[in-house]
This record gives sequence, C-alpha cells and structure tokens, in this order.
Amino acid sequence: MSSQNIVNSLDRLFTWITRLVVINLLWFFYTMIGLVVGGIFPATLSVLKIFRKWIIGEKQVPIWSTFRQEYRREFIKSNLIGWMLTIAGIILFINYLVIKSMDNISILIPVAFYLLIIFYINLLIWSFPQLAHYNGKIRDFFRNAIILGFGRFHYTIAIFFYLFFVLYISLKYPGILPFFTISIGACGWIWFAMNLFQKNDIKSEKTNIVKKGELNDFGHFQSKNGYR
Repeated sequence: MSSQNIVNSLDRLFTWITRLVVINLLWFFYTMIGLVVGGIFPATLSVLKIFRKWIIGEKQVPIWSTFRQEYRREFIKSNLIGWMLTIAGIILFINYLVIKSMDNISILIPVAFYLLIIFYINLLIWSFPQLAHYNGKIRDFFRNAIILGFGRFHYTIAIFFYLFFVLYISLKYPGILPFFTISIGACGWIWFAMNLFQKNDIKSEKTNIVKKGELNDFGHFQSKNGYR
C-alpha cells in the first residue's frame, strides 16, 4: 500500500470518527433542548435520518443544519410514536410485576405475556426506521412493524443483538457513551433496516405492482423524495 493510500485511509477513518462524535453530541444537545421527555425521540429519529442519507448516497450532508431541520420536522410524530411505545413498555413492566407476585398461575399467562413482549420488541425495532424512510400513518407503522418483525425475523434478531452488544459495551466502558454509543447504535440499526427497505423498493420498481418507493410486501408506504 502506497503512502498516499495510507493517508487517504486515515483521512476517511478520522472523518468518520469525527462524524460519529458530532452526531452523538448533537443527540445529547437536542435531547436536552427538548427537556429529555420531548427531545429524546426526535433527536433519535434525526440521527437515524442522517445515517440514512449517507447510506442512500447523499455524501455531502450538512450535519448540524440537517439535524436541526429533521428534529423540527418530525418533532410531533416522533414524540407520539415514542411515547406510545414508552407507555406500552410501562404497562408491560407493571404486568410483569403483577405476574411475578402471583402464585399458582396458569402457564398460559406467562406464555401470553412473553408473546406480547416479542410483539413489543418488534415495535421498538421497526417503528423508528420506518419513520426515517417512509411516509405513513402511525397505525401503519405499528402494523408493519409487527409484519416486519415476524416476516423478516433474521433482520429483527440481527438488529436486536447489535443494539444489545452496543449497549453492553457502553455500560462496560461508560467513557464511550457521550461520544459514540448513540451514533454507532443508530448507524448499525438503520443500516440493517435500509438493507431490507432498499431491497423491497427495488423489487417494487421491477415488478411495477406499485409505484416507485412503496412498501408492497408489508404495507402501503411511499418514501419521501424518491426514498424519502
């Protein structure tokens, strides 16, 4: 490898490290702007949408202005989806405590509960990537999250373990949390999701069953700006 190739490789490496750090810091900054409860979900979606733009080939993305624009644009919808999922998670946790305190319960109750947990995990994994890529109504995001979760189960498993691994490493080495955890987690999360979304978008174009950008296998979404 020539010295020029080494320099180019190092330049790309440090460019990506800088991007990851900047995006991670922006996530914390805009989460705090929204007083956490109102900022965490639009900030998370903004991170996903920036990485999505890079994945589809938009290399020259102004990070700060794009983050701010997406944060404002999706503030309401992302909070609606995020807090609906949060409330559902709280309800499931309360049910868990109730089931745990019960004696001599039917085996069907914990089985049904863990089935609900699987449904809930599907919603967590697929709702925000869909919102980052597609237009649609909230009920359609939730419905298609379930269809995606079970219909593309290997993707669901891959995303789940990827995010679990990132969280595990971050808790083990908390020094990386302020600089890399959110950005690295979101990057892999949307990469797996976009791998599936783009395959389906291309399939839609080839078959001409639906117009360009719709999600014909598991819903009726149309992506913005070609691919949103």
